Amino acid sequence: MPKSNISTPVIRRLPRYYRFLGELKAQGITRISSGELSRRMGLTASQVRQDFNCFGEFGQQGYGYNVELLQSEIGDILGLNRLRNAILIGVGNLGKAVAQHIRFNSFGFQLIGLFEERESLIGQMVKNIPIRSVKDLDEFCRENHPELAVLCIPKEGAQSITEQLIKLGIKGFWNFSHYDITLNYPDVQVENVHFSDSLMTLSYKLNNNNK
Repeated sequence: MPKSNISTPVIRRLPRYYRFLGELKAQGITRISSGELSRRMGLTASQVRQDFNCFGEFGQQGYGYNVELLQSEIGDILGLNRLRNAILIGVGNLGKAVAQHIRFNSFGFQLIGLFEERESLIGQMVKNIPIRSVKDLDEFCRENHPELAVLCIPKEGAQSITEQLIKLGIKGFWNFSHYDITLNYPDVQVENVHFSDSLMTLSYKLNNNNK
């Protein structure tokens, strides 16, 4: 299992390793060296070995890594071997797209509830899940014990519902709202998704290319 002192950059590379190994497995590749894996991923072989050594010894000298076994080991480290219940708040255009197109079950989560405050959307179905009123959040969470909340709501409404969800036992947030949850709740696990930040970073790279 991962240790608490593993650096954030190492943790953020794990999903990429998992994805690349899945692609190799789909191509029928059964083993790979750290050098070849690093070349495909744009890393150094020593970086790959150092990353994996944070969690144990996965390879064999002279053989390399068993692709299927290594992907399985990384999946276990990422917690993909169990499904945690998840709910989504805000079923507008973004929320509906996330609910419809993200394969939650492939990434350690099971989406079990959708919640919205607009009455016109309540009762509609998205991927066989009914949209419920946010007024039903308390009862639903007490009965189903979700661990993750996906926030697809405006920043203005995020603070109060975040406080409510934490009191209901939510342990992590996939946060599209632009509300900085960790300012008030530093112990909660949060992954922020800022499309605008990503686009501005790309703008910077293009603006400074070849300067």
